[in-house]
Amino acid sequence: MSVDRGTNLLTMRDIGVRFGGIQALSGADIQVDEGDIAAIIGPNGAGKTTLLNVISGMVLPNDGTVLFDGQDISTQPPHKRARLGVVRTFQNLEVFSNMTVLENVMTGAHRLVEYGVLASIFKSPGYHAGERRLRELAIDRLEFVGLADKAHHPAGDLPYGSQRLLEMARAMAAKPKLLLLDEPAAGLNTKETGRLAEIILAMRDDYGISIVLVEHDMDLIMEISNPITVLNFGSVITTGTPREVQTHPEVIAAYLGEDD
Repeated sequence: MSVDRGTNLLTMRDIGVRFGGIQALSGADIQVDEGDIAAIIGPNGAGKTTLLNVISGMVLPNDGTVLFDGQDISTQPPHKRARLGVVRTFQNLEVFSNMTVLENVMTGAHRLVEYGVLASIFKSPGYHAGERRLRELAIDRLEFVGLADKAHHPAGDLPYGSQRLLEMARAMAAKPKLLLLDEPAAGLNTKETGRLAEIILAMRDDYGISIVLVEHDMDLIMEISNPITVLNFGSVITTGTPREVQTHPEVIAAYLGEDD
């Protein structure tokens, strides 16, 4: 799929989030263009997951504006943002272990279903046609991540690394415009992380999905991400290329500490 790089997709202006007396984000500005694999990095407690929560609608900002695809979504709840194409994964595994691998991926496509409740209850022709389309979509996404041969296995029987890939397939089944990945490499070994990097790049290049990535694995970040935004104490230090970020004095100080 051709990716129209350079067209603005997400803009966050002067985002502020307070939890009681704690300022989790302050004056944060973020821009993501179509075709970006935009990374958000920073020390523990910098506000990275809070930023993802603001994008997905799980946390509403106290200050600032969130624009997605030209539309102000600052006060919209998560399900409305999902309909617009904002989809996310979580740091902790969220696999339905008592369902099959295929059924897990089909749940990700629920927003695409066109039949109603009555059609589902009475198993109308429209229901069967819709289920067939969802199954085909789910199989396609499983083939993409290399799990098609496990489609009818219980999801809970998959090893940890494969469950991570299952989450990616399920997120892709929702046909996102913007996919938010919260530490997708957590718990993966080097080989699995390498495979994850290939999949993330192919999501963008083959499916046209733009990505915002929060991750502690700096090798992964530097390999696949551009731009990279660095947060510290809820504020943006800098945004730039991997090389620019690696050599920025404030970034070095935030990660390594300053000499007395």
